[in-house]
Amino acid sequence: MRTIVAISALAALTGAAFGQSDPKPSFEIADVHVSAPAGGTPSATPSMRGPLRQGVRWELKNGSMVDLVAYAYGVAPDKVLGGPSWVEFDRFDVIAKAEPNTPPEKLKAMLQSLLADRFKLVFHSDTKPFPGWALTAGKNPKLKGGDGSGEPRCGLRMMLGPGSDAGPGPRPAGTLLGSCQNATMEMFANFIRARVAPGAGNSNAQIVDKTELTGTYDFELKFSPTDSQPAIIDAVDKQLGLKLEPIQIPMPVILVDSANRRPTPNAPEVAKAFPPPPGEFEVASLKPSEPAPPTGGRNGRGGNGGGVYQSDRLTRQNATLTQLINTAWNIYTPDQIVGLPKFADTDRYDLMATVTKSIATTEGGTRDQVDLDMYRPMYRKLLIDRFHMKVHFETRPMNAWVLTAVKPKLQQADPASRTKWTEGPAQGEKDPRKSNPALRRLVNCHNMTMAEFATLLPTIAPGYQLGTVRDETGLEGSWDFTLNFSGAGFDNPGIIIAGRGGAVGGVGPQTEASDPSGGISLADAIGKQLGLKLELQKRPMQVLVIDHIDPKPTEN
Repeated sequence: MRTIVAISALAALTGAAFGQSDPKPSFEIADVHVSAPAGGTPSATPSMRGPLRQGVRWELKNGSMVDLVAYAYGVAPDKVLGGPSWVEFDRFDVIAKAEPNTPPEKLKAMLQSLLADRFKLVFHSDTKPFPGWALTAGKNPKLKGGDGSGEPRCGLRMMLGPGSDAGPGPRPAGTLLGSCQNATMEMFANFIRARVAPGAGNSNAQIVDKTELTGTYDFELKFSPTDSQPAIIDAVDKQLGLKLEPIQIPMPVILVDSANRRPTPNAPEVAKAFPPPPGEFEVASLKPSEPAPPTGGRNGRGGNGGGVYQSDRLTRQNATLTQLINTAWNIYTPDQIVGLPKFADTDRYDLMATVTKSIATTEGGTRDQVDLDMYRPMYRKLLIDRFHMKVHFETRPMNAWVLTAVKPKLQQADPASRTKWTEGPAQGEKDPRKSNPALRRLVNCHNMTMAEFATLLPTIAPGYQLGTVRDETGLEGSWDFTLNFSGAGFDNPGIIIAGRGGAVGGVGPQTEASDPSGGISLADAIGKQLGLKLELQKRPMQVLVIDHIDPKPTEN
């Protein structure tokens, strides 16, 4: 009963917030535009970044309409339902002017105004059932009452197996120990949610306490880090005498009635409204990396050239010049950079730099997100100055990837459904990766045109470094399909990552996978499973030409 009342109250409050007629605050000025295509190392799971801050500049980047609505109204994205097919697929950047001390809730209200004004968003609130779990008391709960001393808590720690401290080499599998002191059943339900709820087919599924056990308890729960959901449920039953049973839980949702696919044009003064980002690092140290020790990793000292980006500084260790150029010009497909000398892939450098503290960072001052685009001009100036680089762009006929149709094996989609792609099996279907772990990528595409699929391929398979893929299938309409393949270079010498060698394993004539593990390349999977073909063709491409670059940077 407490749960029903709480959900009803939440729905009422949410509905009041959604339906309020009082004028909402709005941004003084805002730049709203379609997000630029991902650069060559897109994430396998595209997501909204932000909110980010740089002085009066406030921004959300790469957000779908679902992401923007969910953030503006404080709900989980899976609670934003309905709307036209594109609301989960198209992505937008919102850059707005707001005073640095503007409270987060006011900023959300400003975003609500922006969505209504610029996208003509119309929606209403409702309540829908979602899959969840009920925690109930079995016939004989095995719980010890808490003594009331100390703070209520539930924690999780790893207990290493015997021989785990025996030096290098594989270690015995450990055991996870969940430990609760003075915990209510509601606290325990929230604690195990992360282990059980995703299996309900809903990453935000809830666990509701229906044990009717009052008071607080002390108890422990042991399970393997790799235990499946059924094993966790069994452990709760056998060790604690409790039950976890699937149920449907009513939850407040937002139902999108309509929205424009393109925002209204930006005001002419937008271009002058925001100060430009810094053009160079305040202080930068760029020097050759120390030689790798005999036991070093495969990349020099074990680093891979990646960076640690913070609000006022960055650090990169053991990076090649090619990696630095990739970041500076946002080009990650090797064939789109021409004239790189051999030392660009062998010599390694350490970069440490400081930037103005106004660089965009996650709202609230945390450092877990930084707008990398603001660093790129600084990277470019540093490399040009220190390596005496001379570069230019030009269009050349280059090998580029093209998607064509052979014998399509695609299912016609419902045009009213949302256009999206998800990782993992479709709801209610078995996961084929359990029988063949070598095929670790499983992608479900819904209501997707071939042009959209071609655009998404570099994101779906980032390790293959495909660059831009062009659709030449000639297939009209939208489709539903599943693609199951191995990551690039899956321990098979025949699988070559797209790059200066200009090939992806299996491109051209479709061939049977020769890897004994059962792996299959992206191109082979596209051919066998979809009846399409991914191949290289010559077409005009813009490339970055390196006219000159010194082998060593100038001294710090």
